[in-house]
Amino acid sequence: MKNLLSFFGKSVGVDLGTANSLIYVSGRGIVVNEPSIAAVNNKTSHVLAIGADAKKMLGRTPQHVNVVRPLISGVISDFEMTQEMLSHFLKRVGGPQTLMNFKEAVIGVPTNLTEVERKSVEDAVLGAGVARAYIIEEPLAAALGARLPIDEPTANMIVDIGGGTTEVAIISMGGTVISKSLKVAGDKLSDDIIRYIRDEFKLAIGEPSAEELKMTIGSAVPMADKLDMVVRGRDLITGLPKEVQVKDSHIRLAISKSLKQVVETVKEVVEASPPELTGDILKRGIYLCGGGSMLRGIDKLLSASLNVAVNVVDDPLTCVVRGTGVAVENLDKYAQILDNPLQPRDITT
Repeated sequence: MKNLLSFFGKSVGVDLGTANSLIYVSGRGIVVNEPSIAAVNNKTSHVLAIGADAKKMLGRTPQHVNVVRPLISGVISDFEMTQEMLSHFLKRVGGPQTLMNFKEAVIGVPTNLTEVERKSVEDAVLGAGVARAYIIEEPLAAALGARLPIDEPTANMIVDIGGGTTEVAIISMGGTVISKSLKVAGDKLSDDIIRYIRDEFKLAIGEPSAEELKMTIGSAVPMADKLDMVVRGRDLITGLPKEVQVKDSHIRLAISKSLKQVVETVKEVVEASPPELTGDILKRGIYLCGGGSMLRGIDKLLSASLNVAVNVVDDPLTCVVRGTGVAVENLDKYAQILDNPLQPRDITT
């Protein structure tokens, strides 16, 4: 009972990402940071694992177990599983008896979602046990999380490289001046590595191995230290287990085309911005966040391509969810940047 009372009326901020889902509870901070993955028994439809436990099963399950990502490129592809995943995380935060005891939620979404897709996100959060849900675009949430002065008449340029999408936006006076969403991000880079290893080394590897290569030795530009890593998989010629040594230059070549698309998208947004805001960007620089910003040298690649200073924000992985937390704790102040109008507030809540 004490646990129930302690969470009654709490508000939450949610970053429902393609790669990871994060939840911020008002007054407590970030309490959930888990992969957006679920494992399901196809025969019984029973959910076997969610989050980190499910991620461990990727590429290692029998035929009757399916490991799924309920979100693709920031869009809900499996509504029921998304709702189940959110319910699981919220129950973990407040205990099994706390369903429907979260009064409000602010959820970050990509900028290019349709009204139907946005409504789907809102419905999933409501169905998971939140009384009222509000939508905020991820670049705005990221700017809030990075503590940028979004209310001032100056350009705040955010590049959020997530798992499924890269969000590029220029924010000024509490609103988005121009933005673009690109379906090239962390997952696409991992796919590029899988394809390259298959073509170059005739070796089949899974997503976890590709992600480890990307994070361990991957870089956007040549670095001073030369790295390499042994990766294991299935030989496509013999069908037998095989290991090869992969260099950082291999990974750089594998992901170069996708990174070029990211750079071009950022250039397009800068070129389309009003002249005064372009001057602000030159003065203030560009802010990088999201898991993709942790790729070594990506700030240097963007800076060299755009002739603008590029800064990676503190704790880039949690930037968006911290922004939703700021918004949900100050709903009245940030009502104008929420996608759906605030409903009349019940004073008793």
